[in-house]
Amino acid sequence: MQRPAETTKPALGVGMVGYAFMGAAHSQGWRTAGRVFDLPLRPVMSAICGRDPDAVRAAAGRHGWAAAETDWRALIARDDVQLVDICTPGDSHAEIAIAALEAGKHVLCEKPLANSVAEAEAMVEAARRARERGQVAMVGFNYRRTPALAHARRMVGDGRLGVLRHVRVSYLQDWIVDPEFPLVWRLRREHAGSGALGDLGAHIVDLAQYLAGEPLVGVSALTETFVRERPLPAGAATATTATTGLGGRAGGGARGPVTVDDAALFSGRLASGALASFEATRFAAGRKNALRIELNGERGSLAFDLERLNELHFHDHTEPAAEAGFRRILVTEPEHPYLEAWWPAGHALGYEHTFVHQARDLVLAIDARTEPEPSFADGLQVQRVLAAVEESAEKNCVYTPVPA
Repeated sequence: MQRPAETTKPALGVGMVGYAFMGAAHSQGWRTAGRVFDLPLRPVMSAICGRDPDAVRAAAGRHGWAAAETDWRALIARDDVQLVDICTPGDSHAEIAIAALEAGKHVLCEKPLANSVAEAEAMVEAARRARERGQVAMVGFNYRRTPALAHARRMVGDGRLGVLRHVRVSYLQDWIVDPEFPLVWRLRREHAGSGALGDLGAHIVDLAQYLAGEPLVGVSALTETFVRERPLPAGAATATTATTGLGGRAGGGARGPVTVDDAALFSGRLASGALASFEATRFAAGRKNALRIELNGERGSLAFDLERLNELHFHDHTEPAAEAGFRRILVTEPEHPYLEAWWPAGHALGYEHTFVHQARDLVLAIDARTEPEPSFADGLQVQRVLAAVEESAEKNCVYTPVPA
């Protein structure tokens, strides 16, 4: 039941396209943001869209959406939708986002922004035109909304590390180690754009640039596909059927080619001259969602592990050697980013809260008519890095500049 004060706030009708893994996570964000944070607008979960009528109706009931649609164009046309949230595979991001912006809607689009630089550029241009009409567009790099990483960005911005020397990042998963795991859409270039590179690499490229406060200007890369053919999913002749989470069930008999990378390994140079290294793989047996990042500067170092997402480790190199060393910062204080609205100090948050914070930040940007972060332009920059990685890998690790 809504609080009386909530009903007096202007409504922001949200329509979401997609209802699987990211659809569930984004639903959690929209369902919760206005109940935790004192927002100037009241998010209303107006409609959810998917191609399977029974499945999308079930998702609407499960996640709290008022209505269900089976055509995203019908969702965009609804008068009770002012914001379109895109949680589909990458091959439809550009078409849906551009149509929504041209229809006068605000847009949130999951990462990576698109499947190609050309698509991302078209989306940025559509967002620029929409911005002149007062609309906003944001790309969903949710890990930026982890309080510990937001606090790390604050510390870097305050000069606690001094001049940056190194950034090293890895994102390791193991959900396709089994060669008989089915050929789901994430393993098909025509749907996903790339494999571990776009799925995991996009996150760590964005985080590296976000924390460093500067872009990558060049990369040298290797990629590999370890299992080149897999069984088609059960109940489908193609791999277009969405699955929940990162699971799937193989059908009998027919197989198809894997057309994306299984792993990407690359080094890079930031604009300041700092060096960066990246590893993204879905073949690290035993690693479920292991994202780690460390920054080293002349004055200190910061380290973060997603599997311990309420903690930072900080080394202050200006302290006497006899006392210096990494110390644990428990990021649960109300002075830390986003935590003024949550629980008493020491009470931890989880993965799902990043989507609540994402919804909060977008609502605030819409109300203030300010450019949200990360913007579509930020998403385009990440897309250009991913394209440079693929180009470098095709040339056997040749250093490849990232276009400005």
